[in-house]
Amino acid sequence: MNVRHAIDTYRGHTIPHVRWVEHRNRWFAISGVLILLSLGGLLFRQLNFSIDFEGGAQISYTPTKTIGPEQIKATLRDHGIEDAEVQTVNGKSVLIRTLSLTSEGVKASATIRRDLAVQAGIDPVNVNIEDVGPTWGGEISRKAAIGLVVVLAAITLYITVRFELKMAIGAMIALVHDVLITTGVYALTGREVTPETVIAILTILGFSLYDTVVIYDKIQENLETQSLVARLGSDGVVDLSLNQVLMRSVNTSLVVLLPILSLLLFGGDTLKDFAFAMFIGVGIGAYSSVFIAAPILAILKKREQRFRQLDQRLSDRERIVSRRAGAAPTVAPAAATGEAAAARATARTGTVARPRPKSKRRKPPAKRKRR
Repeated sequence: MNVRHAIDTYRGHTIPHVRWVEHRNRWFAISGVLILLSLGGLLFRQLNFSIDFEGGAQISYTPTKTIGPEQIKATLRDHGIEDAEVQTVNGKSVLIRTLSLTSEGVKASATIRRDLAVQAGIDPVNVNIEDVGPTWGGEISRKAAIGLVVVLAAITLYITVRFELKMAIGAMIALVHDVLITTGVYALTGREVTPETVIAILTILGFSLYDTVVIYDKIQENLETQSLVARLGSDGVVDLSLNQVLMRSVNTSLVVLLPILSLLLFGGDTLKDFAFAMFIGVGIGAYSSVFIAAPILAILKKREQRFRQLDQRLSDRERIVSRRAGAAPTVAPAAATGEAAAARATARTGTVARPRPKSKRRKPPAKRKRR
């Protein structure tokens, strides 16, 4: 494929000819490996939940002096706080996550605030201590789970009414595939799971469903064309539909991914948590719509009686055509000899030798009858 043809294909001027359904086992194997890695990350590394889910204290302030994380941890150890996570945000602000300070009492919290303020050279009022209990994180998790179930049920009902149940099954498998791999990436990378992450994962479902609905709509349109179905069969129609909308799906995903990438690179910490989940989810969603949802629909369609009979007729037709193509054509000896002689004469003289016309045998004149 040359560069010009690639550009025309990208712009949608040329339709690619890729047999997606034929290589479905390859796509399923890739997804299987990704899912196994995700499950391994969830089982062995587990998710790194933020303070909003597990509960604890979050201390934030902007020092006027240059202090390192070890100095801050030493101040906290003086108050009996051994397990603390200290981060520097944007090179200026300090963010401390530790266990809940409620058990230490109000007086202890005030003492910690004062010592941190003295160390940072600021007023104690500027040291913000936010204590979050685990009950709020559990409430977020419960509502997120309920929202996920409601969304999946609503999507299943919509696709079933708009298209058919087989397409709803394919879309649900693709959505579960996207959410599982996105969550597994968080477990493998150790990135913190925040409420923004939950919002991003729920948003991912909409983008993944958009690509799937566009592809399914084209497949249904082509399946209703009897001439295409009779000529290509169910797998051929799915391949044709995917090739027709492939560039539309790719360009739509790129338009979404570019601003998300800018947020991931240049946004704040809160935006980065949201953008990271969105970037992984949109990319996986674009992949699953083409490589998972459509091949699964092709498998389910082949089980229908009319498509089984059609595929059988197409395979019989191909067998007959290949059998005829394999038979060598027979040439009459006289004709072959004449063609060979003409070829030799042409090679010798440089002119095309024309075959002599056959001489017509004259009939003997009829004898006159004597009177």
